[in-house]
Amino acid sequence: MDRPAGGAYSLKQRLLAALLGAIALVWLATAVYSYFDARHEIDELLDAHLAQSASLIVAQVAHELEEIDTEHAPQLDKRGRGVVFQIWERGVTLRLRSANAPRERLAAREEGFSDVTMDGRGWRVFSGWDAKRRYLVQVAERNSVRREIAQGIATNLLAPLLLALPVLGLFVWFSIARALGPLRALGRQVEERKPDNLGALAVDNAPAEVAPLVHSLNALFERVGRLIESERRFTADAAHELRTPLAALQTQAQVARGAGEDGERRHALDNVIAGCDRATRLVEQLLTLARLEPGLPGGLAEPCDLRALAQRTIAELAPAALSRKVEIELAEGGSARTEGYPDLLAILLRNLVDNSIRYCPAGGTVRVEVAGADDTASITVMDNGPGIPAEERAKVGQRFYRILGTEESGSGLGLSIVRRIAEIHRAAVSLGDGPGGKGLRVTVTFQGGRS
Repeated sequence: MDRPAGGAYSLKQRLLAALLGAIALVWLATAVYSYFDARHEIDELLDAHLAQSASLIVAQVAHELEEIDTEHAPQLDKRGRGVVFQIWERGVTLRLRSANAPRERLAAREEGFSDVTMDGRGWRVFSGWDAKRRYLVQVAERNSVRREIAQGIATNLLAPLLLALPVLGLFVWFSIARALGPLRALGRQVEERKPDNLGALAVDNAPAEVAPLVHSLNALFERVGRLIESERRFTADAAHELRTPLAALQTQAQVARGAGEDGERRHALDNVIAGCDRATRLVEQLLTLARLEPGLPGGLAEPCDLRALAQRTIAELAPAALSRKVEIELAEGGSARTEGYPDLLAILLRNLVDNSIRYCPAGGTVRVEVAGADDTASITVMDNGPGIPAEERAKVGQRFYRILGTEESGSGLGLSIVRRIAEIHRAAVSLGDGPGGKGLRVTVTFQGGRS
């Protein structure tokens, strides 16, 4: 596997460290537990051995002690140095002891077990009398012997770990490398792709853990493909739509240059200025639509007062309505709020009101209504213009689509922008007849609004 770049970490190394660390920790905990458990079991076993040894000595001491002419028994095994015994007559006179036993009493206690310290070492002592209570027998074992046995058990448990961990590490390393093979293959598949190849990645041999990543990448490729295709279509449509006003500008400029009279020249120049205005509006709408296309705008959504927004929009477009002799009004009502992006909502409302003003005849009326309920808010713009036939309403939201026979200049982008902004706000756009069945009514309904 390639070495991780920069500050990236190795998944293989992390898994290996985690697994081996967990195994070593569990093994160590087992050894510690086994050590203390062995100490307990060994203590009980050796205590029983001490008691049994004392019982055997007591059983023999009565009829054999008189035949022994030495004060101490011979040392037969070097390992026996960890065990000593004494026989006291009446608990006062030392009659017999092991070679390594001291001359003083091993323990002051005369019955049962006791722990004593002799020469800086700890001993476990069992004391007991014979049946006639003539002879006191004391058998002792050095505590270090017990510890050595328990430590030997713990060492035997830990020793294999020193060999097992490297072997297990190699096994885990190769197992993880094999398990991560699909990820490496996926990385190579993506790296070797051509920039224009946005086809789906193969998921046939992908394990269950990698499949969600592959599906997410395929979904991303699909979205990027749709976005690129949309950009291509947008560029082609924009070039087509800009060609007409630019050609008109060129024609009018040529007329102005060849005009022999001032009136004719002035008329041609007025047409150039009007064409520039139309081209400017088209470019602005194209830029707006291009900015909206990639996805959500930057920043956070915030509470928006739709009535205040409508008042500002009407005030902004009032001169245009006045110049076309169109009355524009805001219906009375309470406030309505929704979570959204104020700048985009202003563009949405401006396009709706501007479209109504453009297509409304002189003397017509454009009415804006704002309404709010418990969980919805809406903006409605209606006019008494020519309206849109029912069979055409599904198409008018498409880019650059204009109804045949329309005399008013336009780009066919206004309602496309409205629909895109509505999508960003998860709002619904509906078209219907205006007041009295004449004109057009456009309603944008926002969910989660409040009055």
